[in-house]
Amino acid sequence: MKGRKREPVKRVLRSFGAGIKSMHMRLLLGLALGWIAIVCVLLVAAWFSGQRQIREVNDNHLKYEARLIAEQVDQELSLRLDALQRLGDTLDPVMADDPAYARAKLAQNDVLLELFDALMVADGNGHVVSRWPEPQTPRRVDISDRMYFQFISSVERPYISEPFVGHFSHTPLIMLGTPLKDSDGQFVGMLGGVINVLKGSLFDRLRHIRIGSEGYASIITASGRVLVHPQSNWILKSAPSAEQNPWLDLALSGWEGTALGPIADGSMALQAYEQVWPANWVVGVFLPSDQAYAPLEWFVRHLWLVGSVTVLVMLALLWWLLHQALRPLHRLERQIEAVGQGYRDFVDVNTRALEIQRVADTFNRMASSRRETETRLHDRQAFLDAVLASSPVGMFVYNLDGEIRYVNPAMIELTGYSLDQFRDKGHAERAHPDDRDDVADLWRSSLMSGRDFQRQYRYLKANGEVIWVEVHASLVRLETGLPLGFVGTLKDITEHQQVAALQRWEAEHDPLTGLLNRRGFERRLEEALADWVKGRVPAALILFDLDHFKPINDEGGHALGDEMLKMIADTIGTRVRKSDFLARYGGDEFAVLMPGCGLEQARQTAEALRRAVETLSVSHDGATYRVTLSLGVTDLRSGDSNSDHPMRRADRASYLAKEGGRNRIVVTDD
Repeated sequence: MKGRKREPVKRVLRSFGAGIKSMHMRLLLGLALGWIAIVCVLLVAAWFSGQRQIREVNDNHLKYEARLIAEQVDQELSLRLDALQRLGDTLDPVMADDPAYARAKLAQNDVLLELFDALMVADGNGHVVSRWPEPQTPRRVDISDRMYFQFISSVERPYISEPFVGHFSHTPLIMLGTPLKDSDGQFVGMLGGVINVLKGSLFDRLRHIRIGSEGYASIITASGRVLVHPQSNWILKSAPSAEQNPWLDLALSGWEGTALGPIADGSMALQAYEQVWPANWVVGVFLPSDQAYAPLEWFVRHLWLVGSVTVLVMLALLWWLLHQALRPLHRLERQIEAVGQGYRDFVDVNTRALEIQRVADTFNRMASSRRETETRLHDRQAFLDAVLASSPVGMFVYNLDGEIRYVNPAMIELTGYSLDQFRDKGHAERAHPDDRDDVADLWRSSLMSGRDFQRQYRYLKANGEVIWVEVHASLVRLETGLPLGFVGTLKDITEHQQVAALQRWEAEHDPLTGLLNRRGFERRLEEALADWVKGRVPAALILFDLDHFKPINDEGGHALGDEMLKMIADTIGTRVRKSDFLARYGGDEFAVLMPGCGLEQARQTAEALRRAVETLSVSHDGATYRVTLSLGVTDLRSGDSNSDHPMRRADRASYLAKEGGRNRIVVTDD
């Protein structure tokens, strides 16, 4: 009974499998997947493009809001400080410590209570002389320990304080203060305006600012105390840490700009920061990312619905169109089978489908030319084998899968490997270990793309000898464009490489001493300067010429001078590191480049060179000649844009050493 129930299921699965194999179903599935892919790409593109545009718009909006708030706060603070300054200008400094006088002055200017929650006058010792409005329980208050008083009394300019708890109100306050000075410009007290952080008019409106439904603005002091926040429990608390909000931490250090990042509750939000420099405050505007991207999410959801309906309608239409379009293919299939069995010589499909008619015509042409093509291929293969076998140049043939098919006798003689050995390991794998990865990567790229392979590299022969070879392989195609494989040549260019290496060495070295010449030294100095600019890799430079060298040439001849130069080159070569570069920069001038070295180590090396050279001597006709060194030492600096800069510094230092009496070292410190 169970077996009979399984039969319909099996028939459905077999039918589905057969349907999948048909071109009709494959085209339908391909088009369906194509439409689905298009819809998905449109959705993804709409999502990311919308995100970018929404981010850009909101960043500009938040930046504008933050700047607007910062400018408003700046104006409000400037207005209050100006008002205090004007009031301070009306106070008589001599009478400022008189409570009755100060109280009367403050009462006359109680209009300033529109800007401040309280006004106060303190004398030069930090004692509050008067406060308006007067407290219900007057008592003497000392503010000399307050930071704002200490700042104003020492710096003698207006100041906006950090939040503090008031003596009278016991609530968080901000003090705006300005100094009072006598006719001699001496500090005699301060005039202050008090702003209540929780209830003051300056902050009250800012607390009610909303960006959308959930966005808000906040003000934080540079020390990390929250002044304004829509949630009152945040007031005067410490700002979120750098781990909680790294962008806020940057803003507290003076950064301004917009960002997307976490906020205190861990959620992501768009943020913008502006500085209120006079007060050393930071204005932050925050918009939760969920709120910012909500319109985009609504749009993408509806776009997905429309796309799904469109795909379903198009699939139904495409199924019918494909069914009609593929009917001639069934006739073509039957006729091709008949040609293969010998019942027909060609196919004849009467259809309006141009593509199917072209397939039929192409098949007829292929059938008529197949024998002719096979004959030509056999002839060409025989010709190619003869050419490859007789060539004096190493030649090889690879198929399209990268398998070697043939190597000629010249290549076997050059490398020492047989065809079986090449099949076991291709010539690319026999490259020198230092070149093997690059050669293998280039060969794989040529196999995949059909581009020519051309490379010079070191090659390991069967006897272990390393030679330089030049390999050039090209893709071979039929006249029809069908690729057959790769044919290449392998040449021994070892002698050419050795000659080129010798020429490169001679171009950068002094023939007398074997040291670097000016050209070779300047190239290495440019490389050291590039490492310094890119990665701050230090390097030091020693430049020196020989003192008293001219008499050796004049009296003993150039041969004696050359002998002294070679002795000096050999001597200084033993006093420096293997990683340092020595050069005969010109005539009797030498240079030493010390990568990774600082000034002190370079100075010690220069001292070792100076001591070593002053012991050298040459003799001629009973006369003994000695030389000393005048050395200039410098290092690479941040302002060095080319090699001329350190060379000029070292040359100037060497000149100063010679002017200072010779046989000495001058280290540049500018």
